Amino acid sequence: MRLFKRNQKDHWERVYQKYASTEVGWYQAYPERSLKLINNTGVGIDSRIIDIGGGTSKLSEHLLHKGYKELAVLDISKNSIEKARSQIGEQSSKINWIEADVTTYRFRKQYDVWHDRAVFHFLTKGEDRKRYVNSFNQAVKLNGNLIIATFSLDAPSKCSGLPVVRYSPGTLQDELGDNLNLVETLVEDHMTPSRVKQNFIFCRFVKFQ
Repeated sequence: MRLFKRNQKDHWERVYQKYASTEVGWYQAYPERSLKLINNTGVGIDSRIIDIGGGTSKLSEHLLHKGYKELAVLDISKNSIEKARSQIGEQSSKINWIEADVTTYRFRKQYDVWHDRAVFHFLTKGEDRKRYVNSFNQAVKLNGNLIIATFSLDAPSKCSGLPVVRYSPGTLQDELGDNLNLVETLVEDHMTPSRVKQNFIFCRFVKFQ
């Protein structure tokens, strides 16, 4: 398991070293659906929001501009975090940057919103998915929101050279547990910089126990 985790980290370090932020397949200049779902939670600007696998995503930058004050970004790649801090500039000091694997990290804070666009579907081993579920149950407050975007059943079977698990809203809920209410679902045909279409489902859950 340690070797697998090491190889996984090395893979993402190489990706972020090789490609510019605008060249990776998941790049979005404006993460419209993520921002919409976060807005729909109704949380205030003092609420804690964590972006899992946020890396060089523009989400945290847009949330800063909207006035959110308690932001965190967790990513397994040091290179991605360094690039993200550089692209945001001085304002990046307002974000809590965490270099860690979400499946093994021991969270010290609880969050009102947990956001994950395109991390969970890379967890192809059942034990890793269980560890991920344990992580968000540790980190998300009661009545907190869990926003997860994964490849849909119609999406490609691989991303960034790695296999993924594809989901429907129902199968995603089955994986995440019965202590969540699915309150909202969106779909997106994401076009990568290399012009490959990837169909995503975005699901917003509320943790009720």
